[in-house]
Amino acid sequence: MAKKKETKTNKKENTKNKKSFFKDFKAELKRVIWPTPKQLVNNTTAVIVIVLITAAIVFVLDLSFEALNKHGVDKIKEFVTTTSTDEGTTSENETTENTNTEANSTSEDNTSTEENATSEDNTVDSNQTENQEAENTAE
Repeated sequence: MAKKKETKTNKKENTKNKKSFFKDFKAELKRVIWPTPKQLVNNTTAVIVIVLITAAIVFVLDLSFEALNKHGVDKIKEFVTTTSTDEGTTSENETTENTNTEANSTSEDNTSTEENATSEDNTVDSNQTENQEAENTAE
């Protein structure tokens, strides 16, 4: 039985709270100083104008950054392709030069080796010739 009484009192308090809330709400709305129609029009116009100006500024900035980005990206791509093409050509030239240099070094080494071999052969030939002449004289 005690619970039934508590629920009844709670329901009465809730309805009192709701009624007092709406009474307080109405009283508060009466204290509000509402703008005059002229102030309302002026403030609304100001807000709309500021929003339109901000939208125009953002639109112009968006277009300009898009154009800069588009042309900038194209220029960067062009620069990268020309640089990579130049580097590729340079790399090919360097490779060709290195190959030519190595070939020249090898051919120079071969030439000096051949010259040394030729001079050794001449020395051997002259020694053999002298030995043969000495043998012929001794006979």
